[in-house]
Amino acid sequence: MQLHAQVIGEGTPFVILHGFLGMSDNWKTLGNEFSEAGYQVHLVDQRNHGRSFHSETFGYKAMAEDLKAYCDTHQLDEIILMGHSMGGKTAMQFAVDHPEKVSRLIVADIGPKAYPPHHQDILKGLSSLDFNKISSRGEADEVLSEYIPQKGVRQFLLKNLYWVEKGKLALRMNLPVLVEKYDAVGEALAENATFEKATLFIKGEQSGYILPVDELLISKHFPKAQFKTVSKAGHWLHAENPSEFYEKIMEFLS
Repeated sequence: MQLHAQVIGEGTPFVILHGFLGMSDNWKTLGNEFSEAGYQVHLVDQRNHGRSFHSETFGYKAMAEDLKAYCDTHQLDEIILMGHSMGGKTAMQFAVDHPEKVSRLIVADIGPKAYPPHHQDILKGLSSLDFNKISSRGEADEVLSEYIPQKGVRQFLLKNLYWVEKGKLALRMNLPVLVEKYDAVGEALAENATFEKATLFIKGEQSGYILPVDELLISKHFPKAQFKTVSKAGHWLHAENPSEFYEKIMEFLS
């Protein structure tokens, strides 16, 4: 089963992994910018997300192996790898399992530690969408607003809507499996896992996902880790301050 991806540009392969409930489309604008800087950008949909296949199996080992299969199919011998949130966890797992495949690793606003469940309201909201009754994005937004007050978060989630046929909406993600296997999203990297090459951990200034106290653990797993902070941004740092995010990534890559 092959992952779906959008490939933009020519040059050094640069693979980008989206976060939980996201998809490759979330990275299109930045993907275009990186391609203009001389990279061949691969915006990948992870399993059970976007246009990629649905599977009952869900976890970081499986998602890292999906990426290995993708690299093999596309003859990508060595990649720059960046992941945000859940995608960052997949990226860490892949780098640890296949270090020869990764020249540089970029992890956006997530650490190797375990995270407690915190998407319950979002999953409840999405699960309450009844597409036998909902026939427009506006109606879906109205239902979600009862669970999710932040308009930006709702807009991000509503990108998953698509028309199965005329008048019939559905979600691209495999919601039943993501609800059932949700605990896997917060899992920690194995205690003895290490990756010895250049790594950047980049966080949002207003986000609580990577705390100063986490840097010790990060450096244990990633001895060559560098740390950067994007100002005026929370967990969605690449969307909230894209120009500073881009600048800091390019600084690291040069």
